[in-house]
Amino acid sequence: MAEYKNLELPVLTQTDIDLLEELSNACAVSGNEREVRKIVRREIEPLADSFEVDALGNAIAVKKAKTPEFTRVLIAAHMDEIGFMLVKEDDPGMFIFRPVGGIDPRQMAGKSVLVGPDHVPGIIGAAPIHLTTPEERKKTVQVKDLRIDIGAENKSVKPGMFATYNTQFCEMGSSVCGKALDNRFGVCVLIRLFKECPENVELIAAFTVQEEVGTRGASVVAFDRHPDLSIVIDSTPAMDLPRWDGEESPIYKSKLGQGPAVYTHDGRTLSDPRIINYLFDISEAYGIPSQRRQPMLGGTDAGPIHLTQEGIPTVSLSIPGRYAHSAATIARKSDWEAQIQLLYAALANLDKNLLAQPR
Repeated sequence: MAEYKNLELPVLTQTDIDLLEELSNACAVSGNEREVRKIVRREIEPLADSFEVDALGNAIAVKKAKTPEFTRVLIAAHMDEIGFMLVKEDDPGMFIFRPVGGIDPRQMAGKSVLVGPDHVPGIIGAAPIHLTTPEERKKTVQVKDLRIDIGAENKSVKPGMFATYNTQFCEMGSSVCGKALDNRFGVCVLIRLFKECPENVELIAAFTVQEEVGTRGASVVAFDRHPDLSIVIDSTPAMDLPRWDGEESPIYKSKLGQGPAVYTHDGRTLSDPRIINYLFDISEAYGIPSQRRQPMLGGTDAGPIHLTQEGIPTVSLSIPGRYAHSAATIARKSDWEAQIQLLYAALANLDKNLLAQPR
Protein backbone atom coordinates (compact mmCIF):
# COMPACT_ATOMS: atom_id res chain seq x y z
CA MET A 1 0.00 0.00 0.00
CA ALA A 2 1.23 3.52 -0.79
CA GLU A 3 2.31 5.95 1.90
CA TYR A 4 -0.40 8.51 2.63
CA LYS A 5 -0.43 11.77 4.55
CA ASN A 6 -1.04 12.01 8.28
CA LEU A 7 -4.43 13.73 8.32
CA GLU A 8 -6.95 14.90 10.88
CA LEU A 9 -10.14 13.63 9.29
CA PRO A 10 -13.28 15.78 9.42
CA VAL A 11 -16.11 14.61 11.64
CA LEU A 12 -19.85 15.05 11.36
CA THR A 13 -21.08 18.11 13.26
CA GLN A 14 -24.40 19.52 14.37
CA THR A 15 -23.89 22.22 11.72
CA ASP A 16 -23.89 19.48 9.06
CA ILE A 17 -27.08 17.96 10.48
CA ASP A 18 -28.80 21.34 10.61
CA LEU A 19 -27.82 22.06 7.01
CA LEU A 20 -29.06 18.65 5.84
CA GLU A 21 -32.37 19.32 7.59
CA GLU A 22 -32.75 22.62 5.74
CA LEU A 23 -31.83 21.00 2.43
CA SER A 24 -34.12 17.99 2.95
CA ASN A 25 -37.12 20.15 3.84
CA ALA A 26 -36.59 22.41 0.83
CA CYS A 27 -38.82 21.70 -2.20
CA ALA A 28 -36.83 21.21 -5.42
CA VAL A 29 -38.47 18.85 -7.89
CA SER A 30 -36.54 18.25 -11.12
CA GLY A 31 -36.73 21.38 -13.23
CA ASN A 32 -37.52 23.60 -10.26
CA GLU A 33 -34.40 23.46 -8.09
CA ARG A 34 -34.29 27.10 -7.02
CA GLU A 35 -34.89 26.54 -3.27
CA VAL A 36 -31.85 24.29 -2.96
CA ARG A 37 -29.78 26.42 -5.32
CA LYS A 38 -30.47 29.43 -3.07
CA ILE A 39 -29.05 27.54 -0.08
CA VAL A 40 -26.00 26.44 -2.10
CA ARG A 41 -25.32 30.01 -3.19
CA ARG A 42 -25.59 31.30 0.38
CA GLU A 43 -23.22 28.67 1.73
CA ILE A 44 -20.40 28.70 -0.81
CA GLU A 45 -20.47 31.74 -3.11
CA PRO A 46 -18.57 33.90 -0.57
CA LEU A 47 -15.80 31.25 -0.49
CA ALA A 48 -15.58 30.58 -4.22
CA ASP A 49 -13.07 31.95 -6.70
CA SER A 50 -15.92 31.82 -9.20
CA PHE A 51 -19.60 30.99 -9.00
CA GLU A 52 -22.11 30.77 -11.82
CA VAL A 53 -25.51 29.36 -12.71
CA ASP A 54 -25.69 28.05 -16.26
CA ALA A 55 -28.60 28.03 -18.68
CA LEU A 56 -30.08 24.80 -17.28
CA GLY A 57 -29.78 25.91 -13.66
CA ASN A 58 -26.64 24.01 -12.61
CA ALA A 59 -24.71 25.90 -9.93
CA ILE A 60 -20.95 25.65 -10.50
CA ALA A 61 -18.39 26.92 -8.01
CA VAL A 62 -14.59 26.79 -8.33
CA LYS A 63 -11.99 26.89 -5.57
CA LYS A 64 -8.46 27.19 -6.92
CA ALA A 65 -5.53 25.17 -5.63
CA LYS A 66 -2.88 26.78 -3.44
CA THR A 67 0.02 24.60 -4.61
CA PRO A 68 2.03 24.82 -7.88
CA GLU A 69 1.24 21.22 -8.75
CA PHE A 70 -2.42 20.34 -8.47
CA THR A 71 -5.13 18.07 -9.80
CA ARG A 72 -8.33 19.52 -11.25
CA VAL A 73 -11.29 17.58 -9.82
CA LEU A 74 -14.94 17.89 -10.74
CA ILE A 75 -17.27 16.73 -7.95
CA ALA A 76 -20.97 16.65 -8.83
CA ALA A 77 -24.07 16.31 -6.65
CA HIS A 78 -27.61 16.72 -7.97
CA MET A 79 -29.97 19.18 -6.28
CA ASP A 80 -33.27 17.86 -7.61
CA GLU A 81 -35.73 15.38 -6.13
CA ILE A 82 -38.60 13.25 -7.35
CA GLY A 83 -42.06 14.78 -7.16
CA PHE A 84 -45.20 15.60 -9.08
CA MET A 85 -46.61 18.08 -11.56
CA LEU A 86 -50.24 19.20 -11.61
CA VAL A 87 -51.69 18.79 -15.10
CA LYS A 88 -55.42 19.55 -14.78
CA GLU A 89 -57.94 20.72 -12.18
CA ASP A 90 -60.53 17.94 -12.07
CA ASP A 91 -62.81 19.58 -9.48
CA PRO A 92 -62.23 22.69 -7.38
CA GLY A 93 -59.09 22.01 -5.36
CA MET A 94 -58.56 18.55 -6.85
CA PHE A 95 -55.89 17.96 -9.48
CA ILE A 96 -54.89 15.27 -11.93
CA PHE A 97 -51.10 14.96 -11.74
CA ARG A 98 -48.14 13.11 -13.16
CA PRO A 99 -44.97 11.94 -11.38
CA VAL A 100 -41.66 13.65 -12.06
CA GLY A 101 -38.97 10.99 -11.79
CA GLY A 102 -39.36 7.35 -10.82
CA ILE A 103 -42.05 6.88 -8.15
CA ASP A 104 -44.02 3.72 -7.38
CA PRO A 105 -47.77 4.56 -7.55
CA ARG A 106 -48.42 2.03 -4.79
CA GLN A 107 -46.60 4.33 -2.36
CA MET A 108 -48.46 7.53 -3.25
CA ALA A 109 -51.96 7.23 -1.79
CA GLY A 110 -52.54 9.03 1.49
CA LYS A 111 -49.24 10.91 1.42
CA SER A 112 -49.10 14.57 2.38
CA VAL A 113 -47.65 16.95 -0.22
CA LEU A 114 -46.68 20.60 -0.63
CA VAL A 115 -47.80 22.33 -3.81
CA GLY A 116 -46.28 25.28 -5.64
CA PRO A 117 -44.00 28.08 -4.46
CA ASP A 118 -46.28 28.87 -1.51
CA HIS A 119 -46.09 25.26 -0.24
CA VAL A 120 -49.85 24.82 -0.20
CA PRO A 121 -50.62 21.59 1.73
CA GLY A 122 -52.42 18.75 0.00
CA ILE A 123 -53.06 15.03 0.12
CA ILE A 124 -52.70 12.38 -2.58
CA GLY A 125 -56.16 10.85 -2.46
CA ALA A 126 -57.54 7.48 -3.50
CA ALA A 127 -60.88 5.77 -2.87
CA PRO A 128 -60.99 4.22 0.64
CA ILE A 129 -60.75 0.44 0.70
CA HIS A 130 -64.25 -0.10 2.12
CA LEU A 131 -65.75 1.76 -0.84
CA THR A 132 -64.03 -0.35 -3.48
CA THR A 133 -65.14 -3.64 -4.95
CA PRO A 134 -63.23 -6.91 -4.44
CA GLU A 135 -62.20 -6.73 -8.10
CA GLU A 136 -60.84 -3.21 -7.68
CA ARG A 137 -58.80 -4.24 -4.64
CA LYS A 138 -56.96 -6.84 -6.72
CA LYS A 139 -55.75 -4.21 -9.18
CA THR A 140 -52.51 -2.29 -8.81
CA VAL A 141 -53.10 1.37 -8.02
CA GLN A 142 -52.33 3.58 -11.00
CA VAL A 143 -51.55 7.28 -11.13
CA LYS A 144 -54.69 7.93 -13.16
CA ASP A 145 -56.75 6.74 -10.19
CA LEU A 146 -55.18 9.26 -7.80
CA ARG A 147 -55.63 12.99 -7.26
CA ILE A 148 -53.79 15.72 -5.39
CA ASP A 149 -56.45 17.27 -3.17
CA ILE A 150 -55.72 20.68 -1.58
CA GLY A 151 -59.07 20.69 0.23
CA ALA A 152 -60.71 23.68 -1.46
CA GLU A 153 -60.39 25.89 -4.50
CA ASN A 154 -57.25 28.01 -4.38
CA LYS A 155 -56.65 30.47 -7.19
CA SER A 156 -52.90 30.49 -6.52
CA VAL A 157 -52.59 26.78 -7.36
CA LYS A 158 -52.56 26.07 -11.08
CA PRO A 159 -51.73 23.26 -13.50
CA GLY A 160 -48.03 23.22 -14.29
CA MET A 161 -47.00 23.67 -10.67
CA PHE A 162 -44.78 21.18 -8.93
CA ALA A 163 -45.56 19.27 -5.73
CA THR A 164 -43.33 17.26 -3.43
CA TYR A 165 -43.78 15.04 -0.41
CA ASN A 166 -44.38 16.91 2.84
CA THR A 167 -41.99 14.88 5.00
CA GLN A 168 -40.12 16.76 7.72
CA PHE A 169 -36.53 15.77 8.44
CA CYS A 170 -35.80 14.16 11.80
CA GLU A 171 -33.06 12.31 13.66
CA MET A 172 -33.72 8.71 14.71
CA GLY A 173 -30.92 7.78 17.08
CA SER A 174 -27.96 6.75 14.91
CA SER A 175 -29.97 7.47 11.74
CA VAL A 176 -31.58 10.38 9.94
CA CYS A 177 -34.89 10.34 8.09
CA GLY A 178 -36.26 12.74 5.53
CA LYS A 179 -37.42 13.26 1.99
CA ALA A 180 -35.00 13.89 -0.87
CA LEU A 181 -31.95 12.53 0.95
CA ASP A 182 -31.31 11.38 -2.62
CA ASN A 183 -29.47 13.62 -3.08
CA ARG A 184 -29.45 16.32 -0.43
CA PHE A 185 -26.80 14.13 1.22
CA GLY A 186 -24.53 14.79 -1.75
CA VAL A 187 -25.29 18.51 -1.77
CA CYS A 188 -24.51 18.75 1.96
CA VAL A 189 -21.27 16.76 1.63
CA LEU A 190 -20.09 18.84 -1.34
CA ILE A 191 -20.73 22.07 0.57
CA ARG A 192 -18.65 20.72 3.47
CA LEU A 193 -15.81 19.67 1.14
CA PHE A 194 -15.83 23.05 -0.56
CA LYS A 195 -15.43 24.79 2.79
CA GLU A 196 -12.53 22.50 3.81
CA CYS A 197 -10.99 21.71 0.45
CA PRO A 198 -7.40 20.38 0.52
CA GLU A 199 -4.94 22.84 -1.01
CA ASN A 200 -3.54 20.44 -3.62
CA VAL A 201 -6.70 20.29 -5.74
CA GLU A 202 -8.62 22.73 -7.86
CA LEU A 203 -12.18 21.83 -6.92
CA ILE A 204 -14.97 22.31 -9.43
CA ALA A 205 -18.15 21.82 -7.41
CA ALA A 206 -21.14 21.17 -9.67
CA PHE A 207 -24.60 21.18 -8.11
CA THR A 208 -26.61 19.72 -10.95
CA VAL A 209 -30.26 19.77 -12.01
CA GLN A 210 -32.70 17.26 -13.50
CA GLU A 211 -30.76 14.13 -12.55
CA GLU A 212 -33.96 12.29 -11.64
CA VAL A 213 -35.38 12.70 -15.15
CA GLY A 214 -32.33 11.62 -17.14
CA THR A 215 -29.12 13.21 -15.76
CA ARG A 216 -29.79 16.21 -17.96
CA GLY A 217 -27.91 18.88 -16.03
CA ALA A 218 -24.75 16.82 -15.85
CA SER A 219 -24.85 16.38 -19.62
CA VAL A 220 -23.66 19.97 -20.02
CA VAL A 221 -21.96 20.83 -16.74
CA ALA A 222 -18.57 19.24 -17.49
CA PHE A 223 -18.37 20.28 -21.13
CA ASP A 224 -15.88 23.17 -20.89
CA ARG A 225 -14.30 22.40 -17.50
CA HIS A 226 -11.64 19.85 -18.56
CA PRO A 227 -11.13 18.20 -15.16
CA ASP A 228 -8.48 15.53 -14.69
CA LEU A 229 -11.07 13.31 -13.03
CA SER A 230 -14.59 13.41 -11.63
CA ILE A 231 -16.35 11.99 -8.57
CA VAL A 232 -20.14 11.90 -8.41
CA ILE A 233 -21.60 11.84 -4.89
CA ASP A 234 -25.13 10.56 -4.49
CA SER A 235 -27.43 8.29 -2.48
CA THR A 236 -28.01 4.66 -3.45
CA PRO A 237 -30.78 2.21 -2.48
CA ALA A 238 -29.99 -0.05 0.46
CA MET A 239 -31.62 -3.39 -0.27
CA ASP A 240 -30.83 -4.79 3.17
CA LEU A 241 -34.30 -5.45 4.59
CA PRO A 242 -35.03 -8.89 6.12
CA ARG A 243 -36.63 -11.46 3.82
CA TRP A 244 -39.66 -13.46 4.82
CA ASP A 245 -37.59 -16.65 4.82
CA GLY A 246 -34.81 -15.20 6.95
CA GLU A 247 -32.23 -15.44 4.17
CA GLU A 248 -30.09 -12.56 2.93
CA SER A 249 -31.24 -11.05 -0.34
CA PRO A 250 -28.89 -12.11 -3.15
CA ILE A 251 -29.44 -8.81 -4.97
CA TYR A 252 -28.74 -6.16 -2.34
CA LYS A 253 -27.15 -3.01 -3.68
CA SER A 254 -25.67 -1.72 -0.44
CA LYS A 255 -26.19 -1.96 3.31
CA LEU A 256 -26.63 0.60 6.05
CA GLY A 257 -23.74 0.94 8.47
CA GLN A 258 -20.98 -0.31 6.17
CA GLY A 259 -19.82 3.04 4.83
CA PRO A 260 -20.25 4.77 1.47
CA ALA A 261 -20.67 2.57 -1.59
CA VAL A 262 -18.12 2.73 -4.39
CA TYR A 263 -19.63 1.98 -7.81
CA THR A 264 -17.75 -0.41 -10.05
CA HIS A 265 -20.44 -0.15 -12.71
CA ASP A 266 -24.12 0.49 -13.21
CA GLY A 267 -26.51 0.77 -16.14
CA ARG A 268 -24.67 3.76 -17.64
CA THR A 269 -21.09 3.71 -16.42
CA LEU A 270 -18.08 1.43 -16.11
CA SER A 271 -16.20 3.37 -13.44
CA ASP A 272 -12.48 4.03 -13.83
CA PRO A 273 -10.67 1.14 -12.05
CA ARG A 274 -7.76 3.38 -11.07
CA ILE A 275 -10.05 5.62 -9.03
CA ILE A 276 -11.98 2.64 -7.63
CA ASN A 277 -8.77 1.03 -6.36
CA TYR A 278 -7.52 4.36 -5.04
CA LEU A 279 -10.67 4.92 -2.98
CA PHE A 280 -10.44 1.44 -1.46
CA ASP A 281 -6.73 1.97 -0.69
CA ILE A 282 -7.56 5.25 1.07
CA SER A 283 -10.39 3.53 2.93
CA GLU A 284 -8.05 0.83 4.23
CA ALA A 285 -5.18 3.18 5.02
CA TYR A 286 -7.30 5.48 7.18
CA GLY A 287 -9.66 2.88 8.61
CA ILE A 288 -12.68 4.44 6.94
CA PRO A 289 -15.50 1.95 6.28
CA SER A 290 -16.59 1.55 2.67
CA GLN A 291 -18.35 -1.03 0.55
CA ARG A 292 -18.62 -2.09 -3.06
CA ARG A 293 -21.96 -1.21 -4.59
CA GLN A 294 -23.13 -4.37 -6.27
CA PRO A 295 -23.67 -3.95 -10.01
CA MET A 296 -27.28 -3.19 -10.87
CA LEU A 297 -29.28 -1.13 -13.34
CA GLY A 298 -29.83 2.61 -12.94
CA GLY A 299 -27.25 5.36 -13.13
CA THR A 300 -25.94 8.62 -11.74
CA ASP A 301 -24.53 11.86 -13.14
CA ALA A 302 -21.37 9.84 -13.83
CA GLY A 303 -23.10 8.55 -16.97
CA PRO A 304 -22.94 11.75 -19.02
CA ILE A 305 -19.89 13.19 -17.27
CA HIS A 306 -17.53 10.34 -18.18
CA LEU A 307 -18.50 10.70 -21.86
CA THR A 308 -17.89 14.46 -22.04
CA GLN A 309 -15.35 15.82 -24.54
CA GLU A 310 -12.49 13.31 -24.92
CA GLY A 311 -13.68 11.40 -21.82
CA ILE A 312 -13.27 12.01 -18.09
CA PRO A 313 -12.12 9.30 -15.63
CA THR A 314 -15.10 9.06 -13.28
CA VAL A 315 -16.49 7.13 -10.32
CA SER A 316 -19.63 7.39 -8.16
CA LEU A 317 -19.61 7.29 -4.36
CA SER A 318 -22.98 7.05 -2.62
CA ILE A 319 -24.53 6.91 0.86
CA PRO A 320 -26.89 3.94 1.25
CA GLY A 321 -30.49 4.77 2.10
CA ARG A 322 -33.58 2.64 2.66
CA TYR A 323 -36.88 3.29 0.85
CA ALA A 324 -35.40 5.26 -2.05
CA HIS A 325 -37.77 7.29 -4.23
CA SER A 326 -40.50 7.29 -1.59
CA ALA A 327 -41.83 9.86 0.87
CA ALA A 328 -38.99 9.17 3.34
CA THR A 329 -35.49 7.70 3.33
CA ILE A 330 -33.58 6.39 6.36
CA ALA A 331 -29.77 6.44 6.43
CA ARG A 332 -26.98 6.13 8.98
CA LYS A 333 -25.03 9.11 10.27
CA SER A 334 -21.92 6.91 10.36
CA ASP A 335 -22.11 6.30 6.60
CA TRP A 336 -22.52 10.03 6.02
CA GLU A 337 -19.46 10.84 8.13
CA ALA A 338 -17.44 8.10 6.41
CA GLN A 339 -18.29 9.57 3.01
CA ILE A 340 -17.02 13.00 4.07
CA GLN A 341 -13.83 11.44 5.45
CA LEU A 342 -13.16 9.22 2.45
CA LEU A 343 -13.58 12.08 -0.01
CA TYR A 344 -11.45 14.45 2.06
CA ALA A 345 -8.62 11.92 2.44
CA ALA A 346 -8.80 11.00 -1.25
CA LEU A 347 -8.53 14.64 -2.31
CA ALA A 348 -5.74 15.43 0.17
CA ASN A 349 -3.55 12.59 -1.19
CA LEU A 350 -4.40 13.03 -4.86
CA ASP A 351 -1.79 13.67 -7.52
CA LYS A 352 -1.68 13.18 -11.26
CA ASN A 353 0.43 10.03 -10.96
CA LEU A 354 -2.85 8.19 -10.24
CA LEU A 355 -3.98 8.73 -13.80
CA ALA A 356 -0.53 8.15 -15.29
CA GLN A 357 -1.07 4.45 -14.65
CA PRO A 358 -2.61 2.41 -17.47
CA ARG A 359 -6.35 2.05 -17.14
